[in-house]
Amino acid sequence: MKRIGVFVCSCGSNIEGAVDVCKVVEAMSKEPYVVYAANCKYMCSSSGQELIGKAAAEYELTGIAVCSCSPRMHEATFRKAAASAGLNPYKVEIANIREQCSWVHKDTAEATGKAITLAKAAVSKLCRDEELYPQSFPVTKRALVIGGGIAGIQTAEDISNAGYKVDIVEKKPSIGGKMAMLDKTFPTLDCSACILTPKTVDISHNENVRIFSYSEVESVSGYVGNFTVKIRRKARYVKEDLCTGCGLCAEKCPTKNVPNEFDLGLGSRSAIYIPFAQAVPKVAVIDPDSCRMLKDGKCGLCSRVCGAKAIDYSQKDEITEEKYGAIAVATGIDPIDVTPFDEYSYKNSKDVITALELERILNAAGPTNGRLVRLSDGIRPKTVVFISCVGSRCTEEDERGKTYCSKICCMYTAKQAILIKEKYPDTDIYVFYIDVRAPGKNFDEFYRRAAEKYGVKYIKGMVGKVCDENGVLTVKAADLINNEQMMIGADLVVLAAAVEPDKTAKALASKLNASIDGNGFFNEAHPKLRPVESPTAGVYLSGACSGPKDIPETVAQASAAAAKIIGLLSKNTLESDPCTAHADELKCSGCSLCANVCPYNAITYIEKEFRMPDKTVKIRRVASVNAAVCRGCGACTVACNNGAMDLHGFSREQILAEVDSICS
Repeated sequence: MKRIGVFVCSCGSNIEGAVDVCKVVEAMSKEPYVVYAANCKYMCSSSGQELIGKAAAEYELTGIAVCSCSPRMHEATFRKAAASAGLNPYKVEIANIREQCSWVHKDTAEATGKAITLAKAAVSKLCRDEELYPQSFPVTKRALVIGGGIAGIQTAEDISNAGYKVDIVEKKPSIGGKMAMLDKTFPTLDCSACILTPKTVDISHNENVRIFSYSEVESVSGYVGNFTVKIRRKARYVKEDLCTGCGLCAEKCPTKNVPNEFDLGLGSRSAIYIPFAQAVPKVAVIDPDSCRMLKDGKCGLCSRVCGAKAIDYSQKDEITEEKYGAIAVATGIDPIDVTPFDEYSYKNSKDVITALELERILNAAGPTNGRLVRLSDGIRPKTVVFISCVGSRCTEEDERGKTYCSKICCMYTAKQAILIKEKYPDTDIYVFYIDVRAPGKNFDEFYRRAAEKYGVKYIKGMVGKVCDENGVLTVKAADLINNEQMMIGADLVVLAAAVEPDKTAKALASKLNASIDGNGFFNEAHPKLRPVESPTAGVYLSGACSGPKDIPETVAQASAAAAKIIGLLSKNTLESDPCTAHADELKCSGCSLCANVCPYNAITYIEKEFRMPDKTVKIRRVASVNAAVCRGCGACTVACNNGAMDLHGFSREQILAEVDSICS
């Protein structure tokens, strides 16, 4: 006998302000199988959960319907309350009368009527709910971190310090990411390398950490706790276990004019090179597009001078397969390409540079050994103009840039202005800005120091054009405060370029079955309550892969992701959600439509014997669902022409019962 309890939440004034909860309780108390109906000010509170427990015991309830907010918020809460009361947690239904009623209707009668209808639909479904039980499966006690920047390093360090094995996959020859390219960090002006290098060295010596540098994730399969990942280890043409990082090969290499990626092409390197002095691993790598030996078979000088015999021109890419319990994405951000912004003359003038290029120029290990010079003639600039928001906060019609604020530009502009002023006090510096956004700890004081102590001229206005006439730059702009047009003769113009997700993010999201937003950043499971989890179970977000962040925020989020992963790896087994798809093998035709639409690759096909009515045996191809992989999205049930696919907890019978209840 079905005995259902209905609990209506007032949610303070959130629901009660538009819905007459007493009328909802009264209406539901008259519904078939409903033996108890009551309201509570806050059902998610401890008193609300106690009410569920007492009513379940007193009225011997077989299921409960909660009329409250979205199940996304508190479904787990009410399932736990039901389980504590001795009920099957999957005999709980939630009618969303907040987002779908009180928040969208101003008329009380209309909102109340809709709330009653939704509550009736929940009860109708509940009458057809079955008891479901989760499956248990073991957890692989190893984590994968994709990306070797400061976020990936911090995540791997925290996980390894908890005693778990971690692998870092980094596409570049060395870990370090963008932070390794910086000179100083705001707002404390610490040396970036002084902060980062000890961490990269420590992580390379950590016995729980393996670093797959110059590698990329080829494919990902499996599910939370049991991922199988194929990693492509690109050929270095140098044996990592033999190379000592002495640099003699790079010194003797005859090909010296290759643009250095680490210096953004402002300097040059040889065909065989170590990315930078503090590289980890400090192992040389050969650029196959520049090496004479690999291209023409003529040279081999690096092999002859290498005392460790580490050069191997016959190396090929290798595929390594590993198993992981959890995956952290730490792919980071890149500055956008500013060449489409023709008004700033970036393509035409060597003296118009990006902020990251200025970082390399100011860095003592950079292409100019830390001397601020114009790239056109090597002369120190006396007047420097910074242009903020290049490509940030663009209109939707301007496809060259991004509509969002890149968050870090205001602060690194202030930092670079201060660094120039400290080295060259006689330099005139102008900063054109839309708004100065400095919300972090000590950020506003830092920006004010640039303006008030160092005399950096901040001008609220837009730069319309940068003209390059015979090597002389003229910045044409508008001063919005003084309502006047300005023309400034500049020796150097620095563009604070917007940032965007790493170019590998979209392809990686597809491999991980993770979602990305309209700007290409990874989506969080919940932006407030689950900011370091992706909607895909077992995949976590570390650092700026989910949006622009400065270094402190990146490190904080990296540690948060690590904490979530440690919590997962600490469990010996995990339980799967039993609301998964299943196939009626007698109806299945083996057409593969369901497998083709499954976003989680949870459906495969097996050959199975069936005894026919004439007592003959026939082998048929039928669908088989891996319940541990299936996330219960229901795409397969819609695609199946034969009605063979159905969903536990959301069967056709249950859905149609809700529809009938709403329509009656």
